[in-house]
Amino acid sequence: MEFAKIVGSGNDFIVIDNRKNIIKRKNSIAKKLCNRKFGVGADGLLLLEKSKRADFKMRIFNPDGSEAEMCGNGLRCILRYIYENSLSDRKKLKIETKAGILDGEIKGKKIKIRIRLIGEPKLNIEIPVDENIIIGNYINTGVPHTVIFVDDIEKVKLEEIGPKIRYNIIFGEKGTNVDWVEIVKEGFIKIRTYERGVEGETLSCGTGVVASAIITFLSKGMKSPINVITMSKEILRVYFDNKLENIYLEGKTFYSFKGVWIES
Repeated sequence: MEFAKIVGSGNDFIVIDNRKNIIKRKNSIAKKLCNRKFGVGADGLLLLEKSKRADFKMRIFNPDGSEAEMCGNGLRCILRYIYENSLSDRKKLKIETKAGILDGEIKGKKIKIRIRLIGEPKLNIEIPVDENIIIGNYINTGVPHTVIFVDDIEKVKLEEIGPKIRYNIIFGEKGTNVDWVEIVKEGFIKIRTYERGVEGETLSCGTGVVASAIITFLSKGMKSPINVITMSKEILRVYFDNKLENIYLEGKTFYSFKGVWIES
């Protein structure tokens, strides 16, 4: 089975053309392929499929086999895959996801996508953790995120506190991704993300980048565009209007390699 490895600001994905529906056991194959010791290794498996509603359809499966509604960096990477393999003549495409149909624009290695918010953001919510209360901000950018402002993200005990927020009862059965944000200066923030499905920190999270930028605008008044410094040290840029009707994420992608997976 042929695959490609594509990276979006440190968020790495295995991409497979599944338009002929060659992959049946999607959940179990995602677990095998994403395993960093016995598989290819990745933050997720992206399947490119046919769509009756858009140009293409993207499905994303986490390393634990669960299927995510959407993934910002994943969407950027699958658009890069379409470009590199000459699967479309057009630079602007519509991609169907479980979070709806999203627009993407291919600019070579740089990919720009449109993000739509689901529901209304909730600011300054109280999250009970152990004997403390953490103030967070909830927003759904295709998948749920809780954004927490800190003075120094390097000091965040992410692996310790992340699961306690991710699985917190106030976020229901599906839980939430968790983003910690440090304001650097006007127009620049830093971010760290604990990601559902990966169940740990990723070097970047596209929907988390957008979530953090929008919450920074709503809570701190920072204007568009906002440059988000990820843990990979790459910078993603988020553009938006004041009504949040047009939100865009833009950044580079890296086409790492192609390979053939021999299923054992």
